[in-house]
Amino acid sequence: MTISTATRLTQYAHGGGCACKIPPGELESVVAGLAGADPAGATGELLVGLDPGDDAAVVRIAGGQALVATTDFFTPVVDDAYDWGRIAAANALSDVYAMGAAPVVALNLLGWPRDVLPYELVEEVLRGGRDVAHLAGCHVAGGHSVDDPEPKYGMAVTGVADPDRLMRADAGRAGDALTLTKPVGVGTLNNRHKATGETYAEAVATMATLNAQASRVALDAGVRCATDVTGFGLLGHLHQLARASGVTAVIDAARVPVLDAAARSVADGYVSGGTRRNLEWVRPSLAHSGVSDDDLVLLADAQTSGGLLVAGELPGFPVVGELVPARPDGVTVVVR
Repeated sequence: MTISTATRLTQYAHGGGCACKIPPGELESVVAGLAGADPAGATGELLVGLDPGDDAAVVRIAGGQALVATTDFFTPVVDDAYDWGRIAAANALSDVYAMGAAPVVALNLLGWPRDVLPYELVEEVLRGGRDVAHLAGCHVAGGHSVDDPEPKYGMAVTGVADPDRLMRADAGRAGDALTLTKPVGVGTLNNRHKATGETYAEAVATMATLNAQASRVALDAGVRCATDVTGFGLLGHLHQLARASGVTAVIDAARVPVLDAAARSVADGYVSGGTRRNLEWVRPSLAHSGVSDDDLVLLADAQTSGGLLVAGELPGFPVVGELVPARPDGVTVVVR
């Protein structure tokens, strides 16, 4: 852990990273009436839209391919401009990997308080995003920017996939193992970083790591159900996956990988409002025993650029639970 002395980008934002998302329960009520029939004369066949709460939209196009489209952006999660760009790009690309797709092209999305923060920082943000996109083999071709009182950055990403090998949030089956490919805990460390200036290299490293390898391993293993763990926390994304698949998820809290400093950070009170809203949203569908309140907070921790949550066993990654038949009481997530 070190203390940051550079421009404190996080001080120009009311929240940070995926913790600044609109709460899941509120978002679901907003979009509930928007799913419906395809438009007349639409090009291609919509395979994945709003209904299952998946990570990206998917359209089957001519030539036997599926077009995968997503977008993601947020306020600064760290103070270092280059690292913020890397993290935001990895986070946006993650939605493509979670569907079992390969990214092809990305467009930058930028909001910047141009009279407050220097453009030299913008260059660093965009350079970080470009470098991670290029690491993914993804073109970066322009984008859109606005003068904004809060700095925001992210990407709109388009990828391609085999429509017969998509990974979806609604395809889990009872008996599937649950694998998590990155540790949790970045949310509380980001919250502490914003409050104190303390920096955590391990958190930055995991957020900037692409989910490309995990996605390839999952596809090679024949996985058909996955999502990525971001602003709704592990519990929130488990709830969405289990509900969409018509099953119950059972998690062994002791097997969930956690960043080294995260438990102490939660104990010290560095818990974001987004994390607390996640736990409040999931609690009516949650059963738990022998698990402390701090452990539940970590499991609900609002992640930024988290790992893939996969219904299947992946070589080299920890199994943290399993899917079982749906419970009659409506509980979708059991933590033990």
